[in-house]
Amino acid sequence: MIILVTNDDGISAPALGPLRRQLSALGRVIVVAPDRDQSATSHSLTLHRPFRIHRHEADVYSVDGTPTDCVVAAWYGLVEGPIDMVVSGINQGPNMGEDVFYSGTVAAAIEGTLQGAAAIAVSLVTREVSDFESPARFVAGLARRVIDKGLPRRRLLNVNLPHRPWEQVRGVRITRLGSRVYRDTLVRKVDPRGRDYYWIGGEDPVWETDAGSDFAAVHEGFVSVTPLRLDLTDDAALDQLETWEIPT
Repeated sequence: MIILVTNDDGISAPALGPLRRQLSALGRVIVVAPDRDQSATSHSLTLHRPFRIHRHEADVYSVDGTPTDCVVAAWYGLVEGPIDMVVSGINQGPNMGEDVFYSGTVAAAIEGTLQGAAAIAVSLVTREVSDFESPARFVAGLARRVIDKGLPRRRLLNVNLPHRPWEQVRGVRITRLGSRVYRDTLVRKVDPRGRDYYWIGGEDPVWETDAGSDFAAVHEGFVSVTPLRLDLTDDAALDQLETWEIPT
């Protein structure tokens, strides 16, 4: 079995080592990660410039590109043989609710799903310096369960781990994506030459109350495991839209 490990935090992310060690009990682990932080790149591909791949050691590579570039590069030339599973993470920071649409971590897992592999995206809900050994051990156990049970076609798992000592984690909940109130702002600054530049900023997210959501589970000290599907079609709206008689 070949397991591809990637992320959006970059090849120097502290979670990669523990994750690689824990997953090695399941098969050959190949790391292909961006050469720098690529957070919030979503599912972007590098199409308008060449990118470079650097081999650090056996089965460890960095790519001058996005998390999706890493998965595509692994599939189409970098890795010999079929890739059975993609594990993306462990991200340093949450990927819950609508944030999955921005996340490079989740996008890399989605790309693995598109290519036909079982895929898991994993995030630790903190940006503080953390010990990733216990989280990585949990991910390896979940990966083994996915191998044994399988995932439906075009499905993946999005996992968020609470930030607390592992012995205080209360268990696992199967959840839906939550919803948050966005308070992002456009912050205008002026450079030394008098030219405007901008940051997208904002306050920490405020989550809506929903007992079955990923946020609620993590807030209460549980690991959140959310199944995602790639088909975004709103089946319930199809018949309604048919009644619109949209003119051509």
